[in-house]
Amino acid sequence: MDNAVIGLVSLSAFVIYLFIKTAVVVPQRQEFVVERLGKFHATLGAGFHVLIPFIDRLAYKRSLKEDVMEIPSQACITKDNVSVEVDAVIFMQVLDSKLSAYGVQDYRAAAIQLAQTTLRSVIGKISLDNAFEERENINRHVVAAVDEAAQNWGVKVMRYEIKDIKPPATVQEAMIQQMKAEREKRAEIARSEGDRQARINRAEGVRQEAIAVSEGEKQRRINEAEGRAREIELVARATADGLKFVAEAVGSGPGMAAANLRVAERYLMEFGNLAKKGNTLIIPANLSDIAGIVAAAASSLSAVRDKQAPETAGGFRESEG
Repeated sequence: MDNAVIGLVSLSAFVIYLFIKTAVVVPQRQEFVVERLGKFHATLGAGFHVLIPFIDRLAYKRSLKEDVMEIPSQACITKDNVSVEVDAVIFMQVLDSKLSAYGVQDYRAAAIQLAQTTLRSVIGKISLDNAFEERENINRHVVAAVDEAAQNWGVKVMRYEIKDIKPPATVQEAMIQQMKAEREKRAEIARSEGDRQARINRAEGVRQEAIAVSEGEKQRRINEAEGRAREIELVARATADGLKFVAEAVGSGPGMAAANLRVAERYLMEFGNLAKKGNTLIIPANLSDIAGIVAAAASSLSAVRDKQAPETAGGFRESEG
């Protein structure tokens, strides 16, 4: 009885052990490749599966998630014979677990080696300066080359990105000096442009100032000329009005007497001034005939008046006409 119980327990334990060893739970986004008697049998998707003991075995496990792998740094020679250190990363995804298991020994190592080889080939066709500028083109070339080969491996290359390009220390120093010289050149150009613009602005300011001063001087002279013209006009008009008034006064009877008196006064005054200018006293021969002198002046005034009267009358007639 005891032996039978022990045998039953042993058998149960063995069955449980076999169940544990043959029962398989595949996680989400993974696939397991099963071989039966050393030959590919099936690809197990996510879920619970039971294998046949001693016949089936799990040969490979593949993740269907996008996988990222670092490409080790490697030395590449550019077109202008400069050695640079380049490191990168590659993103891949398994699409066919069977091909990834049997199409290549190690698809990760194969992809890395192919990416490095392609990168050296692409870098060798461009110069150092273009290597920094053409990263996108380099990435596309590497992705195209690796993806074409990876189709037989059941793998899809999603992206390839260059992380860093490191030229030799001497080249880096030369590049730093070149960038420094370029910055100094741009700074000098900016300063010269600023000085040029400042000079232009100052010259424009001087020109505007000169124009404003000349315009002011011109206006001042115009104003002075207009003032002088107005002054002459007013003086001439006042003189004409005075002469007209005197002519009208002389034309009347009392006016003629006043003019005769004025002539006599001026005559005596000028004669007195003439007598005072020397030690010799000049006496006119007809000093006693002052009345005759006044009469002669009055006669002259009358002649002038009679001559102007017809002209004035004619002028009035023309105006009236």
